[in-house]
Amino acid sequence: MKLIKRLANLGYGSRKEMQKLIRMGAITDAAGSPLDDDSDTAHADIRYKGRPLDPDFGMVLLMHKPTGYVCSLKDRGQLVYELLPARFAERKPVLSSIGRLDADTSGLLLFTDDGDYLHKIISPKNHVAKIYEVTCARPLEPHYGTVFAAGTLVLENEKDALKPAFLDVTGEKAARLTLYEGRYHQVRRMFAAVGNHVETLHRAKMGPLTLGDLKPGKWRLLSAAEAQGLLIQS
Repeated sequence: MKLIKRLANLGYGSRKEMQKLIRMGAITDAAGSPLDDDSDTAHADIRYKGRPLDPDFGMVLLMHKPTGYVCSLKDRGQLVYELLPARFAERKPVLSSIGRLDADTSGLLLFTDDGDYLHKIISPKNHVAKIYEVTCARPLEPHYGTVFAAGTLVLENEKDALKPAFLDVTGEKAARLTLYEGRYHQVRRMFAAVGNHVETLHRAKMGPLTLGDLKPGKWRLLSAAEAQGLLIQS
């Protein structure tokens, strides 16, 4: 790929702007030698104003999403993309969230510019576990776990039953819920279906991935091994 197109696709600016920077000598190799549009230099060895380039196509990143932010590029209010470098919103292919967390839900959120990878992660066929920490308005009843695990619960306005989900009660009103699919507002609707109301909701884990010590609003890139590890069925 030509250097100008590569830089523009990464969101650093328009092709015209990138052409100007190349002419100014602002795009170099790791040794500081200026590059031209036809330079055959490895991605990892290209420097933009002295800094390594963002990852090429196939980038996957993990964010600790705070409450109050929505997973959209178009909705009103605070957007999760505001927590990322502004140039990430200009990447081609587009950087998309892998599934969504609503504004009132916090926790682990993934992004990628690889559409095939995105669809593999969200497909129930790949059995990627999603673990949520839930606090409800009323005490949890013993039958909730049985209902969720049965694989027969049909949510309001839907025809197909949910896949089995597994409830681990951790307190009078608190629990961890493990899902293997991701329907619209699924956790909240599941508890509504059994007569309760979710007050707080936090996604703590996806597959083997956790937030670790990542603070709300912060993010990090996943290694190739971490990204592929999500596709290993349990």
